[in-house]
Amino acid sequence: MSRAIERIDGTTARRRALRAIGAAVVCAFAGRIHAEPETRSWDAISSAARGQTVYWNAWAGDERTNAFIAWVGDEVKKRHGVTVRQVNLKDTAEAVTRVVAEKTAGRDSGGSVDLIWINGPNFLAMKEKGLLHGPFTQALPNYRLVDTTSKRSNVVDFTVPVDGLESPWRLAQLVYVYDSARHRPDTMPRTANALLEWARAHPGRLTHPTVRNFLGATFLKQALAELAPSAEVLQGPATDTNFAAVTAPLWSWYERLRPLLWRDGREFPESGPAQRQLLNDGDIDVLISFNPAEAATSIANKLLPPTVRTFGMTRGTIGNTSFVAIPYNAAHKEGAMVVANFLLDPVAQARQQDPAVLGNATVLDMAKLNDAEQRLFAPNAGVAGLPAPGELGPVLLEPHASWMTRISAEWEKRYSH
Repeated sequence: MSRAIERIDGTTARRRALRAIGAAVVCAFAGRIHAEPETRSWDAISSAARGQTVYWNAWAGDERTNAFIAWVGDEVKKRHGVTVRQVNLKDTAEAVTRVVAEKTAGRDSGGSVDLIWINGPNFLAMKEKGLLHGPFTQALPNYRLVDTTSKRSNVVDFTVPVDGLESPWRLAQLVYVYDSARHRPDTMPRTANALLEWARAHPGRLTHPTVRNFLGATFLKQALAELAPSAEVLQGPATDTNFAAVTAPLWSWYERLRPLLWRDGREFPESGPAQRQLLNDGDIDVLISFNPAEAATSIANKLLPPTVRTFGMTRGTIGNTSFVAIPYNAAHKEGAMVVANFLLDPVAQARQQDPAVLGNATVLDMAKLNDAEQRLFAPNAGVAGLPAPGELGPVLLEPHASWMTRISAEWEKRYSH
């Protein structure tokens, strides 16, 4: 290959089996590694990184993200002499399971996973078991540019303090995309109950990715954030004591919604791109995305018609930050830190925020950038399908990671047969 990225297929084992195995191993794992803070100078780290090959384990379900990772690989190869090989994952739990298995086998150095695109329950599992290198973010020169004040999800991941064990690289917020050639903006639903009524009026025209996919799970979390008796309870762990009562309104709502979904709620697209194809083919009228610029990027890349637009919920929608983390036994920690640092470079952040590339909001604080760096983020005025600032409503905090885990398991129990 001419590019610095080589894609390596991840395990072909069934995703559900991997989750079950990973959960069982993590629960059984009793040993704990006490991570040491990264104290080396950046010169020492970058010097040691030169010539290393970083195996970046990343979800590979979106072709635009894969292309961006390939570009990152090209850049760090040219700038720092570090090669990046993307290990394609269907689910981040695959990488977590691999690290746990290596720990169980006594492989405390020279591990096969150097960098993981991670957040939420997977980060919580690795942090709790001491399976992460660091804290290391304080060693990254570009981390000083991160907004750690107004963008709280950069330092708190699904209510869990990051504590320097993972480095942010892009922001996300749940949005809904529709074709304005078929529906007027004022007819689109802005609450969970309005969404149910909309589905009644348009049976079969709404779906969501399988709940085994993070988008499908977030669709349910978003409804729960609105329907739960108390939003505050979601910021604490889901327990055997509170789960049934808190989620009862969600399942009541979903029982009414499911028969109105595409294919009567008996089948679900496997991913966001698969759902997007259904919208493009005219099989559904609304898709769920974690990218506020989904409509704009899809128009720019000719994946959806130029009439698609975006809407949010009246009370706001769930948002979070994507991170990269380094396992405690990574063979190429220095190279992984070089990649993490480059992801925070204003050039990389501006590129991934471009609607023609990814369209994800930056994790940086614009006030910390110089004039030349700020100009890289010039507003994309007039870009077709790009929501206006403030149009989508406030960003809601992610619930504690345990809610996603339990909701996914409950959905499987109820509907996966």
